[in-house]
Formats: sequence, C-alpha cells, structure tokens
Amino acid sequence: MTVTVEKALELIYTNVKKTSLKILPIEEALGFVLAQDVVATHNLPPYDNSAMDGYAVKVEDSAKSVKVMHTIFAGDDFHGELESGNAIKIMTGAKIPLGTQCIVPIEDITETPEGIELPANLAMSKHIRFAGEDIKKEMTLLESGSLINAYQITLLASQGISHIKVYKRPRVALFASGNELKMHFEHIESYQLYNTNTPTLLARAKELGCEVEFIGTAQDRVEDIQAHIKSALECDLVITSGGVSVGDADFTKEAFKIFNHKIFFDKIEIKPGKPTTFGKIGETLVLNLPGNPMAAALNFELFGTAIIYALSGVKSKFTNSINAKMRSEYKLRSGRRSLVPGYFDGEFFTPCEYFAPGMISPLAYANGFIMVDEKLAILKEGKEIKFISTKFDFTSNRYNSLVSC
Repeated sequence: MTVTVEKALELIYTNVKKTSLKILPIEEALGFVLAQDVVATHNLPPYDNSAMDGYAVKVEDSAKSVKVMHTIFAGDDFHGELESGNAIKIMTGAKIPLGTQCIVPIEDITETPEGIELPANLAMSKHIRFAGEDIKKEMTLLESGSLINAYQITLLASQGISHIKVYKRPRVALFASGNELKMHFEHIESYQLYNTNTPTLLARAKELGCEVEFIGTAQDRVEDIQAHIKSALECDLVITSGGVSVGDADFTKEAFKIFNHKIFFDKIEIKPGKPTTFGKIGETLVLNLPGNPMAAALNFELFGTAIIYALSGVKSKFTNSINAKMRSEYKLRSGRRSLVPGYFDGEFFTPCEYFAPGMISPLAYANGFIMVDEKLAILKEGKEIKFISTKFDFTSNRYNSLVSC
C-alpha cells in the first residue's frame, strides 16, 4: 500500500505503543523518559534565608549605628529575635532570624567601635529569599513524558526524591541484507562493498537513547534472512536495510511473510526511499529501509525517529522543523515529495551541491534536510523553508507539517 508521508507518520503514531516501565535511582535516570508526574513535597527554599553574606537589620535603623549581637552560619538553628538598634551577622543561606526586615551586604556597611553603621534608605525584604520562592509545596515539578536531563535531576534531588518511574529504553535490533555487503572489520573483494547502513543506523539509534543489538548481515537467501529476523524479535523494533525493492534478489519482504508480518504501509510517496516499509510481528515493530545509504538515512530520520520517539514515552514525540531561508536558488524535479540534504547555518539553508540515493559523503557534510512539496520545481533565493535537523533533537508535543511548499 503506497501512502503519503503524512499518512505514514499517522500510521506510526497510531500503532506504536510506549515501552514498559521500571524504577531507577535518579543518579541512573539520565536520558530516560519519566513515567509519572512529580509533585513537590516541600517548599524551596524551605525557610526564609539570606541571599548575601551580610547583616540582618530593621529598616527603621537606616543610616544608624547598631550593635552586632550574634553571627549565624548556614545550617545554624538560631531561635533569637532581632530588635531595633541591633544587627545580626548572617551568612548566605542561613535562616533569617525572627524580626528581620532586610539584609545589608557586608560591603555596604561601615564598621564603628560600637558596631556597624548602616546605609540610608534600607528597603524592606532586600536580599531575603523567601520560603517557597522557587518551588511551592504540591506544585507539579515534572510531567510524565519528560526527558530526564541534568537539570531535571536537580529538581528531583531538591525534593529528596531518590527513585523515579521511567519508561524502558527502546530495544532496537539491526541487520542488513545483501551478498555484496561486508562489515568494516572484514576483508572485501573487488566486487563487494562495506556495509555503511548498519553502523550508521546503530549509531543514530544509540544517539536517540536506544539499546541496540546488531544481528549481522544476512545473505540474499530467504532462509538466512528469516534466521536474522527470528533472532531480532525479542526487541521492540527491528530495522533492516536493503532487500525491499523489486529486484530479483530482494528477498526481505518474502522472508518476513512466514512470521505473520502485518504491514501498515510498504511504499511512500517520497524521493528517495519509496520502498520504505513499516509493519509489525506480534508486539515487535519492523521498519524496512532501502539499501541505498542516503535513502536509508533520510527515511530513518523521518520514520525511524518517529517510531523511536513514540516507543520512548516522551511527550514531545513529534519531529519539528526550524524556519530557515534558501541561501540561493535551487531547482528540482516536481511530481514527488523530495528530500534534499544540506547545511543550515542558523539563518540560511544550502543544499548539498551533488547527491544521489546511493551516496554517503553528503550525509557527513549535511546537518539536516528539507522536504519539498511535490508541486514545486524551484526554490527561490530567500524563500522560507522548513529545515529538519539530523544533528540534534528538535521535537514538539503536537504534530506540525514538515513540508516546505
């Protein structure tokens, strides 16, 4: 069944379920997706405290000389009360003593034989951090579907939370097929090629937070491909490259048939990568990508990342684009939705000078691509387009069109 890009993405988001759950200590949760809402159990700061090393004073003592009665350090449990005509020396983070109206920084006072002289025009509450100023008890700190980074761990630690519920990382199995393919650590003959797809897709899946298993390179025989499929079915997602076209030796689709492979789509109205296929065997998802390296990589960025984000449980699972402008005029053949790799410098997009589905060098140069509407035959200089990055995650919690038209 041939579908549009939009329908392909809809079928992915409709048929992909989140992974199962587990509990982790927060020190091990970096890069996982939260599977629970986190609510604050107490205020932060938990008590009024000093924002400066200085003196706790009364506002009415502005421009007066006052006596210094005590010194309070951070962590001290001081229960005295400040009275007019007096000051209490206080360190940053220390609990504000009862009766304090403001803090005067050490550098703003003048020492006298009797104590200290205060500056004029003291302001109420100056340099005081109030309880709950940062976080209030019972406020929602993090929502389910949040990706845990270092600063989310900061929030969790501030509440004394030691363990959280997260979604398991998606488990991805990879293999390629083709008699002509050898891995980079193997010897090749003059009529053979190094397998670049599998290392590329393996690395990208790891960059996206997956646990990845390399199953190997299958020969162009149905039985060998089936053996590789069987080895991969314990994972959440199987990604293959090659063998999904219409050639005499393209056996991948045939090999999947005995596994009751349910196909959601097997062709997409896109160039390159039309034979990209998405389906399911039991609870294991299957993405069959073309064998040509650029076609495989670009279609992974559109459809493979969509599957992985949906599996991960992350709330912002929809790939988003960045508004950019064409550096110069670019002509292309209309009639099919086209993927054009290139480089975005923060303002302008420059397509790769020359690229083809079987090439790999443009992938290293490019930091993303655009998807051009099938009606367009020319993109004029300065035209606004939608850039899709391959170098960093740029996602949204709602679907947005990715097409430059």
